[in-house]
Amino acid sequence: MKNILITGGNGQLGSTLARCVPDGYSVLVADRQALDITDSESVDTWFGANSPDGVINAAAYTAVDNAESEVEAAQTANVEGPANLALSAAKLNIPMVHVSTDFVFNGQSGAPYKIEDRTDPLGVYGLTKRDGEQQVLSVHGKRAAIVRTAWVYGAGGSNFMMTMLRLMREKDSLGVVADQIGSPTYVVGLAKACWLLLKKELAGTYHWTDAGVASWYDFAVAIQEEALALNLLSKPIPINPLPTEAFPTPAVRPSNSVLDKNGTWEALGITAPHWRANLREALAKLPVQ
Repeated sequence: MKNILITGGNGQLGSTLARCVPDGYSVLVADRQALDITDSESVDTWFGANSPDGVINAAAYTAVDNAESEVEAAQTANVEGPANLALSAAKLNIPMVHVSTDFVFNGQSGAPYKIEDRTDPLGVYGLTKRDGEQQVLSVHGKRAAIVRTAWVYGAGGSNFMMTMLRLMREKDSLGVVADQIGSPTYVVGLAKACWLLLKKELAGTYHWTDAGVASWYDFAVAIQEEALALNLLSKPIPINPLPTEAFPTPAVRPSNSVLDKNGTWEALGITAPHWRANLREALAKLPVQ
């Protein structure tokens, strides 16, 4: 039985990773109270005491807009924390999977982003996540895998799907951004991909989202349609497509967050389902209203 450290245990991905443990593995789930990854001495001490056989780092500072004014907090969590984990993993010579983001790109490409495409973050969040990737690969590149993802959601917690369902129950109409595109990512599929990367002990950088492309508007429309079919909503409301300018935010969002997953799917031997099929599966886990 291999014991794997899951960081960010209270988060959407961390908690899902702990529920999707493959045969032959057990997990040591740590939130910030149990293990402060930004404290190198604490990380070293924890690794020495627990001797994990691998690490999946799902801990991160993800408040994209707040990061513009909380630069130090984002830097500490997204750069120093992963570097500390990579250093301790390197000392034990164990595999590591580190989760990153589409925000490392500027979103101006007219095609899905390939793994080897040049990174060019638009804001503090993307910059710190890019620097975190570089730290992990620099320290532990022979046994570390970076997995970039985007638009992650699940049945519960705080994410786009759950927010849309709440607003669709509360409001008479909604406006949703229609000029930013990406691929919604069901957190269960992402968790399984992380486990496969660890089991295969792959190294380097990978991309994982569900198949297909949507705008946030498309995603919202699909959420309403599927939720109505499952009796999760009592009635439809108008959903209006709006430009990004209608929702000014401190941080600039990439207009194109579509990632090229072909190399990852080949390396893992699996292909992600279309995002709409996974959306249907996620909604089916929620109680009927």
